[in-house]
Amino acid sequence: MRLLLAEDEAAIAAVIAKGLREQSYAVDVAPTGPTALHEASTNEYDLLILDVLLPQRDGFSVCRELRDDGVATPILMLTARDAVHDRVRGLDSGADDYLTKPFDFEELLARVRALLRRGPSLRPSVIAVDDLVLDTRTRRVTRGGRPLDLTAKEYALLEYLARRQDEIVTRAEIAEHVWDARFDAFSNRIEVYVQRLRRKVDDGHRPLIRTRRGEGYTLRAGDEDA
Repeated sequence: MRLLLAEDEAAIAAVIAKGLREQSYAVDVAPTGPTALHEASTNEYDLLILDVLLPQRDGFSVCRELRDDGVATPILMLTARDAVHDRVRGLDSGADDYLTKPFDFEELLARVRALLRRGPSLRPSVIAVDDLVLDTRTRRVTRGGRPLDLTAKEYALLEYLARRQDEIVTRAEIAEHVWDARFDAFSNRIEVYVQRLRRKVDDGHRPLIRTRRGEGYTLRAGDEDA
């Protein structure tokens, strides 16, 4: 899942981004309101985290314009303000949730997970594809009841494929949602990670990860020709 973090305090942004990346999220950071608006308008994110006190344009303004432009991506607002009218203003601007600084990082993660489950429509926290089971709350993955040891990026790729199970997912879509803005579109990183996942997920089992030549990848149960 790819997130946009709009936070002008570099030290805070670095800590939050690092923690989120360690939880398998791809994170882009925007230090100003106009930058956040541009990034959110031109890229496809799964969640936006907006600090209220952004330079040049505050989070309220950014949130309101995104909603006016039809951007339905879930938005979590962060702020040092704790007055009721500020929380109301944030929610009225179109935010889905509001978290006051200072906050416990575990609470931030819980709210991020809740908003990602909600998305445009309610998403399950446990995803099953045949005997492959992903628990998106704990990041625990099992195949046939046996735990799989995945890296953060391997898990992120597998979760994205699982949430799009039975669909053909293009390379561009994977790059957009699993990697951040630093991704090199000309690298073979996606192919490498797909091969790693195959070795861990499909080893000794019926194949679930399929390549559609010239189209992309799909994760689905059933026979290859089904």
